[in-house]
Amino acid sequence: MTRVAIIGAGPSGLAQLRAFQSAAAAGSEVPEVVCFERQGDWGGLWNYTWRTGTDEFGEPVHSSMYRYLWSNGPKECLEFADYSFDEHVGKPIPSFPPRELLRDYIIGRANNSNVRDWVRFNHAVRDVQFSNATGQFTVRATNLVDNVDIEEIFDYVVVATGHFSVPNIPQFEGIDQFPGRVIHGHDFRDAVEFAGQRLLIVGASYSAEDIALQSLKYGAKSVTCTYRTSAMGFDWPDGIEELPLVERFDGRAAHFSGGDTREFDAVVLCTGYLHHFPFLPEGLRLATHNRLYPGTLYKGVFWIANSKVMYLGMQDQYYTFSMFDAQAWYARDVILGRILLPSASDMAADAKTWQSREEALEDPIQEIDFQTDYCKDLCQELDYGLDWDLACDNFKHWEHYKEENIVTYRNNAFRSPVTGTEAPTHHTEWWAAMDDSSESFLG
Repeated sequence: MTRVAIIGAGPSGLAQLRAFQSAAAAGSEVPEVVCFERQGDWGGLWNYTWRTGTDEFGEPVHSSMYRYLWSNGPKECLEFADYSFDEHVGKPIPSFPPRELLRDYIIGRANNSNVRDWVRFNHAVRDVQFSNATGQFTVRATNLVDNVDIEEIFDYVVVATGHFSVPNIPQFEGIDQFPGRVIHGHDFRDAVEFAGQRLLIVGASYSAEDIALQSLKYGAKSVTCTYRTSAMGFDWPDGIEELPLVERFDGRAAHFSGGDTREFDAVVLCTGYLHHFPFLPEGLRLATHNRLYPGTLYKGVFWIANSKVMYLGMQDQYYTFSMFDAQAWYARDVILGRILLPSASDMAADAKTWQSREEALEDPIQEIDFQTDYCKDLCQELDYGLDWDLACDNFKHWEHYKEENIVTYRNNAFRSPVTGTEAPTHHTEWWAAMDDSSESFLG
């Protein structure tokens, strides 16, 4: 019997499990599926933990989640086509839920799929090797609870480990002598920690944007964001500023490339993450920066040199859950023989065409159109889909609202591309909503 190994049971891995389960429910014969998950539960990045550094088994902590995190994009732009928020909650809800409710939504569909028995929790994949002679993979993993290694043979490998868990940590002159706390955003857990402090955030990404706002909201004395290429450029509230890249530290003093100097009590490095796959040999290992269309992947999924290896969710992302689903459904249909892949040279040419288009993009609106077209392209041959044009419009309105007011954009409401439901506005404006529990959000 054909066997498929899925590495990771976060949103991408769960999408692949759901894809196979939905095919089986429709009467198709599906392969034996084994999902290896290093954590003790599914949910991936969305599993909040107080731990940083290493977990109870000495493994690197996967989660980058923190308290008081709310969705920074409309839920209508990540909604599952086959499991709406209306179905999950039982009523329409506002467009920007907190982390706890989003995780509950992800887990809700997984529970309804009845695929938990397909997952081996507390199993860390250590090595994957491909045999040209047999056309199969040997996967070696460690059962972390029993500290026992296992080794099994598979016909396909789906890499669904994500790429937002291994921090990229730059070096700055003098930072080793900085007398305050220095952490990467991966280890940020609670904005209250920085109440009354002067906080320096290095970076200009989504995490820099959100941690800056969270920290000021929960009492930071001031927040300075420092950027390498360009400022985020929002109309920040009083207490947040942006400066060109920090060049060096001298005690508490940070010296910036524009000539400014400020003193700080703590530093948070929001400097991105690495695509990191130590369990894969070089010949199967994706090496890319964070971009909308990674090289060497046909359809953004299939490793061109060996299309039995598939990667899910490795793109820079506007879309998330729904895009992961589209990728997983496509991977499933290739494995089931419903879709035939072209030659390696044709796959490479197709990927190059997409990348050439990506490299010509000039602004976020064009990037949103690009990733929407990518999702629509995947879904042309699939029994999966939603109103991608409406989702695209939602993203563009979201961009406009952020540019209009970075503090209030979460107060807006959007229409579902799955059900057509218009979300209600939240009972409390986000800046005043200090309780991020599901009970408070839904109350």
